[in-house]
Parts: sequence; structure tokens; C-alpha cells
Amino acid sequence: MPSIRTHYLRSAEALLERGNYPGIATHDERIIAAVETFVRERGIARDAFEFQMLYGVRPELQRRLVSDGYRVRVYVPYGTHWAGYFYRRITERKENLVFAVSSLIRR
Repeated sequence: MPSIRTHYLRSAEALLERGNYPGIATHDERIIAAVETFVRERGIARDAFEFQMLYGVRPELQRRLVSDGYRVRVYVPYGTHWAGYFYRRITERKENLVFAVSSLIRR
């Protein structure tokens, strides 16, 4: 049975191949590396899509992508319900907690 990662990547590839402008919203380096390889092999322009990431999570990866010529949109939750949203995102997957904690430690 294919993993969530596999399905996510297949969806991203389908959108990219069809000429859509997808936002690849992930902090998963394996997905990002696979997308980078996919667009390079197919000659898809780096401005034909964007990576999207949460503010404060993996800033070094965000900077690397920008320096490599990719577009990166940084998502900043705000408003009266930001804390609940942030907590839900952290508890959805154990990797989210690892990303958040490691980002805090690196500061």
C-alpha cells in the first residue's frame, strides 16, 4: 500500500506535468528532493510552482531553496485561534513536533 508521502508526491507531479501552479506545502526533505529531481528531469521552470512552509519551521531549508532559485511562500498563522491551530498541526504527526522543536533549538 503506497504511503501518504507517495500519494502526495504523485499528486504534486501530476499538477506540475499539467502546467498548473501548485504550492508544494511540506517540510519533508524527501518530498522536496523528489520534487527538485522531478522538475529538473522534466525541464519544468522553478517559477512554475512554489514550496510552502510554516514560519519558523526549517528556516535553513527555506533559505537553501530560495538560494537555489525556488519560490518559497512562508505561512504565518495569526489571529485569535492561532495557538489552537498550531497545537493541532504539531500533534497531527510526530514529525511536526520534531520539526518545531529542532527549529527552536537551532535558534
